[in-house]
Amino acid sequence: MDNNHFAIIMAGGIGARFWPASTSDNPKQFIDMLSTGSSLLQSTFSRLEKIIPSENIYIVTQSRYQKIILDQLGDKLEKYQIICEPDRRNTAPCILLACLKIQKRNPAAKIIVSPSDHSILEAELFKSDMEFALASAGDDHLITFGIVPTFPATGFGYIAVSKEEDRLKTVLQFTEKPEQAKAQSFLDAGNYYWNSGIFVWSVKAVMKGFRQYVPILFDLFNAGIDVLNTPDEKKFVDENYPLAENISIDYALMEKSELIHLIPASFDWDDLGSWKSIYDVNQKDALNNVVLNAKVYLDESSNNLIKANPNKKIVISGLSDFIVVDNDEVLLICPIEKDQYVKNLSEEARKQLGD
Repeated sequence: MDNNHFAIIMAGGIGARFWPASTSDNPKQFIDMLSTGSSLLQSTFSRLEKIIPSENIYIVTQSRYQKIILDQLGDKLEKYQIICEPDRRNTAPCILLACLKIQKRNPAAKIIVSPSDHSILEAELFKSDMEFALASAGDDHLITFGIVPTFPATGFGYIAVSKEEDRLKTVLQFTEKPEQAKAQSFLDAGNYYWNSGIFVWSVKAVMKGFRQYVPILFDLFNAGIDVLNTPDEKKFVDENYPLAENISIDYALMEKSELIHLIPASFDWDDLGSWKSIYDVNQKDALNNVVLNAKVYLDESSNNLIKANPNKKIVISGLSDFIVVDNDEVLLICPIEKDQYVKNLSEEARKQLGD
């Protein structure tokens, strides 16, 4: 493996759309959401350590999750590889901080940036794509991965590219989650991809981008370059991180830069954004039910997703097209078609019922 190659895993979200299995104390990235025997974070780390030396993989997260990460990955990483945010400020600040730390350690670094909570099953294709991107990352351009759209999704961002035949394509435009008619027009056009949220770049290129497009944020964190990777880092981060603009990497950098390339992903991908996505990627029984970690007797029931404590026996009769999730403290029963409402539902339920 190349010691100039690094990775940043973003693992600070709270996964509110997967309530009640995912909670602020134990969000979805730390849960075995797909019944594979590994949490989503563990699966992500495992994919990346086939490409990146394990000591070069950093995880950015909230301070409250440091112990969970050490419990799940403590045999594979050191405490210094967990970068703790004292305050949630979206993805641009945490990525910038991690890139500054990597730059100080290795100015020749090339970096993969990946969410912790995606489903990617074809590990060898993922490895091949990442190796191509790392080899293609130069001193100026930033690389993103695009997913070939299979239906007019309104829950994903889209990226338009030029129609050259090259594997490395020039990005023309980013579009946030569109209405269905516009999403259909993107599919018809043939040069749009879903935004995967997976990036590859050299540390030189990304620092140029931050310096040019978000100079206030760059100056705020770069002022602490002397103390990064030292015992004085925590004090600097605790004092300055809450002052950072709350902004995503897409808004801060990717949508502004004219030096973006896109690689169409060869690997399968799902961003696991809702319970419906968990249903879609899992194996179904004869009546299209998905049962995860549960002992269930189903009678005249179809097209359901059931997730529960395996020690609890569940009997369901005459139910179709529902989500049933039981985490012992909370039982959720909700139509699958309303899965995007779960986040709001959890907030309202906590107001009425308490935490």
